[in-house]
Amino acid sequence: MNSSSASPVVRITELKRSFEQGGVTIDVLRGIDLEVRPGEIVALLGPSGSGKSTMLQAIGLLEGGFEGKIEIAGVNATALDGDARTTLRRDHLGFVYQFHHLLPDFNAIENVLLPQLVAGRSQEEATARATELLVALGLGGRLDHRPSQLSGGEQQRVAVARALANKPGLVLADEPTGNLDEATADRVFGEFLKLVRGEGSAAIVATHNERLAQAMDRVVRLHEGKLE
Repeated sequence: MNSSSASPVVRITELKRSFEQGGVTIDVLRGIDLEVRPGEIVALLGPSGSGKSTMLQAIGLLEGGFEGKIEIAGVNATALDGDARTTLRRDHLGFVYQFHHLLPDFNAIENVLLPQLVAGRSQEEATARATELLVALGLGGRLDHRPSQLSGGEQQRVAVARALANKPGLVLADEPTGNLDEATADRVFGEFLKLVRGEGSAAIVATHNERLAQAMDRVVRLHEGKLE
């Protein structure tokens, strides 16, 4: 659980995003304000098409075209150039998507090891960290298996391990169990929460599942471009 006295991991102020479609302006985000503190896991609830993914893309510094201010680890990300934003994203953020997006030609441990090498860790350190995370997720016997040799739930566990590999302050998860059956989704999501809490990371988890949302520390709802 979060510490109310700690500085926010992320602070979003008046975040807006509009798209032009057929000559019509569609306002997807209409002035979002949100703070998430260390260790806090926040459910972002809303139906499909409500703008949850757009909001996570903004927080994750994955695309431009937004208005407002995004501060990550105390740094005003909106004032940075592209290279600095990439470094901030690499050092402070982890991502879990609805589809695992694992590299098909690499096994489980290599998929978790690679982002650590990019961040400058040694091969030995990265391998130890990848092994630690995968074992914690129940994949100790599947380390040398490629994605095609893993079940859907196992693939998503590898994606969770990859997201946490560089010990991010904030994990952004977009419908992380949306492609799994209910029983598998419950297991994977429970493991995700346990691991994120054990690592001390904060998380924003976009979902339309009310039941999963209630397992998190706080629920915010995206409705007509605003948070409720």
